[in-house]
Amino acid sequence: MQTQLELDTRIGDNEPAARPPKSRSRRLLTVAIFALFLAAIVRFTVVPRLRARAALRTETTQLAAPPVAVVKPQRSSSGQEIVLPANVQPYSGAAIYSRTNGYLKAWYVDIGARVKQGQLLAEVETPEVDQQLQHARAALDTAEANLKLSEITANRYQELLKTHAVAQQDTDNATGALAANQATVEADQATVRQLEQLVSFENIYAPFDGVITARNIDIGDLISAGTAGGPSTALFGIAQPAKLRVYVSVPEEYSQLARPGIRADLVLREFPGRRFPGTVVSTADAIDPTTRTLNVEISVNNPTGRLLSGSYAEVHLKVPGGASSYTLPVGTLLFRTEGLRVAVVQPDDRVVLRSVTPGHDFGNRIEILGGLHGDESVILNPPDSIVSGEMVRVVPSPDAGGL
Repeated sequence: MQTQLELDTRIGDNEPAARPPKSRSRRLLTVAIFALFLAAIVRFTVVPRLRARAALRTETTQLAAPPVAVVKPQRSSSGQEIVLPANVQPYSGAAIYSRTNGYLKAWYVDIGARVKQGQLLAEVETPEVDQQLQHARAALDTAEANLKLSEITANRYQELLKTHAVAQQDTDNATGALAANQATVEADQATVRQLEQLVSFENIYAPFDGVITARNIDIGDLISAGTAGGPSTALFGIAQPAKLRVYVSVPEEYSQLARPGIRADLVLREFPGRRFPGTVVSTADAIDPTTRTLNVEISVNNPTGRLLSGSYAEVHLKVPGGASSYTLPVGTLLFRTEGLRVAVVQPDDRVVLRSVTPGHDFGNRIEILGGLHGDESVILNPPDSIVSGEMVRVVPSPDAGGL
């Protein structure tokens, strides 16, 4: 019994010594609960405020950057088509004049008539030339008679000189008279031939196959060849429409590409939707210093004659691709004192002004000869105040591709 009592007493005495670990656990639990409470307060109050402040700062920064629309450079095809104004002319065309003076006796063709080479077009009556020809022929007959007499006389004196029946001087005189009369005959023959040529010009012939495009005379009109210093009048106009010459002025930047053999299509307003094929046959091989263009001749077949000479046309010139590989809308260009620039947006949304070399202007787009790689984001309609390093905000631009 005593032993058990002592044991119980000892156990009772030991109970206060076991309480301190339980008190420490309670304190730790209280601290943990307080820490969780603080963490919850931070999680649901402080963190959202910080995030909201950061988001506000980011949004403010973004809104401060000006919005811009960007476009990508478009790669041009290997062959380009240049549209240029052109003049259509016949392969052969001429104004027919008279080579002699007189009055129109008759005309046999009118405008629109198709004629053959050598066909008689009109007759001119030249009474004065006819009289001059008769006078020249009479003078030639006289000169030939004198030549024949002087030839007989010279031969006779040559025979008499052998027997010393005449003086040497007389023989020389007879020989000289023969030479003079011979020269006179030759001069009169030339005059007769000249007047015969003038008389032959009384008949007006077609110089080549073609169409009569003009008739400026009528029966009884005074015809002047302009030999007397007065103005001469073209009797007819003739053109050869089966083949046409089309002349076009090519800009200097394409002068090295417009070479004989390349294709050129002819477009006229009176034939909507149709193209008439042609070929570049020659160039001037020289730049006009006034217009800075190259004169190019294009040959177009016109067997039916539907294309009229003198028409205004557009030539669609198929030139091979040059150094240019890209095109941009004209609204992307910045004209600065240091040269032409475009504003390119970098991946970090900062702007870099890049120098470019312009090519041909296609109206709403422009050719870029250098300065682009093809993957740039070029700002469309950039403000004049934009500078390199400026922050921008890219916005969608669905209509930019069609510019």
